[in-house]
Amino acid sequence: MEPFIPQLVYIEPKALEYPLGRELKEKFESMGIEIRETTSHNQIRNLPGENDFQKYRVAKSTLVVGIRKTLKFDTSKPSAEYAIPLATGCMGHCHYCYLQTTLGSKPYIRTYVNLEEIFEQAEKYMEERKPEPTRFEAACTSDIVGIDHLTHSLKKTIEFIGRTEYGRLRFVTKFHHVDHLLDAKHNGKTRFRFSVNSRYVIKNFEPGTSSFDERLEAARKVAKAGYPLGFIVAPIYLHDGWKDGYLELFERLSNALDGLELPALTFELIQHRFTAPAKKVIQKNYPKSKLELDESKRKYKWGRYGIGKYVYQPEEAKEMESVMREYIAQFFPEAEVQYFT
Repeated sequence: MEPFIPQLVYIEPKALEYPLGRELKEKFESMGIEIRETTSHNQIRNLPGENDFQKYRVAKSTLVVGIRKTLKFDTSKPSAEYAIPLATGCMGHCHYCYLQTTLGSKPYIRTYVNLEEIFEQAEKYMEERKPEPTRFEAACTSDIVGIDHLTHSLKKTIEFIGRTEYGRLRFVTKFHHVDHLLDAKHNGKTRFRFSVNSRYVIKNFEPGTSSFDERLEAARKVAKAGYPLGFIVAPIYLHDGWKDGYLELFERLSNALDGLELPALTFELIQHRFTAPAKKVIQKNYPKSKLELDESKRKYKWGRYGIGKYVYQPEEAKEMESVMREYIAQFFPEAEVQYFT
């Protein structure tokens, strides 16, 4: 899979007051990409396309260069204390993604150029919590690796956290374009995680992302570069033959990582869930999706902000967790399972 290149770029005028904003404008001009001006990264209108379906796909290939005005970081449990806001949106087309609803009518990709202000805020959070370490999640609202070959915002953040005493950085990706990150001075303070799944899930629900083999190759590179490595198995999805499908996943993962030193390898396990608003958006944007979204088969669980989600029935979730932990113990006995949710 080729690295992401936007078809269309919007730039906030104030973004050009920052070095990264000017650098990106020059880069996209030299690439011959159409650049438009926008008053706000939250107000992108008149995207090309004759209908909502076409406009959605154009949005997913549109990059907006802006300023992150709100510097209060969201919490990011259970993976970290805070989400560090480097970007919003993703070029992938994963049918199940929770960004389907959190981004709603704004599925375009946004990158924020006021990195020094973001880093200053991160330092304040670290100061408040020391001597406890403060973990920052960089992929809460985006797949940051997917655009970082263009912006290098993530690389700058890795090196910023690497210089701190109490900071820790985490992010997850479905993309393999990691070469520019391999020489970053991370000092062991960034955990590089890859999202993995069964063949069925990747084939049917993850278009527009790197293949499983590409992700495994990237994981080997990352491990060799000395990054702490982790994997997120998400969403764990009960398809026909799911036990065999996930067994094969861990077999392939084990074979790919054979011979590497993997101290402190971690796994995070997340069952498939969806909300009522998400179901509507998914069915609109991916009308032919095979994704099972039958509320009658699920358990309703209250969520943040009063928006509940549909998860698997307790007995199904219990079996799912048990099977995943059994496979991890079989193939990666030294690894830590950080949580199942």
